[in-house]
Amino acid sequence: MITGGATGIGAALTAAFAAQGARVAFIDIDRYNGPLLADKLTNTSRHPVTYVGADLRQVAETRAAVDEAGRAVGELSVLVNNAAWDDRHDLATVSEAYWDEAQSVNLKQVFFCCQAALPHLQQAGSGAIVNFSSIAYLLNMGDLPSYAAAKAGIVGLTKSLAGRLGGEGIRVNAILPGMIVTERQKRLWLTEEAIASTVARQCLKRPLVPADLVGPCLFLASAASAGMTAQTMIIDGGLL
Repeated sequence: MITGGATGIGAALTAAFAAQGARVAFIDIDRYNGPLLADKLTNTSRHPVTYVGADLRQVAETRAAVDEAGRAVGELSVLVNNAAWDDRHDLATVSEAYWDEAQSVNLKQVFFCCQAALPHLQQAGSGAIVNFSSIAYLLNMGDLPSYAAAKAGIVGLTKSLAGRLGGEGIRVNAILPGMIVTERQKRLWLTEEAIASTVARQCLKRPLVPADLVGPCLFLASAASAGMTAQTMIIDGGLL
């Protein structure tokens, strides 16, 4: 099960798991692109791909959506918490309502998705949770304090959940992407100059794209990383 799986990085992950022959369900608030992607992937995948529409800011909706996704795949053994909102915001103008909204999208829902998925993972007998954080909180970026706080929180949450669930054979790890160039990022934040500036600071002299996160995510979800939990994996082209 993948959250935020309808577009961008999430869509690449959804397609990759489906291509591996997995039974895949994804949750997204995007009720236009979600069904389109599910139909497209179902036409070429071994198993039907299921889209579940939900607003993950609402805990009751989250629980219902996770249960629906669990029923759709039959046995839920992998949870990928990808959904996020990387909105830019200024320290002086952040309101209490904005802060709470940002945290509900970027941190709160990650915990409650894990909580809702836990009975399914326990029933499967083992499993893997892959949480998406970001290197943003390591870069002293001044224009997204709430987002950076949430992404740092995801690392702490990952380690705490790993400690709690390891005895049940459930592994919990996090991926910290660097600058991933998506159509949304180019539309909202990334100029050609900004992309070039970041690439110049990377060891790998090319922009990273959603496909660069597929291999690491599949690795953390699979038996290839069976001895790995409570860890963070940075995928940033060598920026840090």
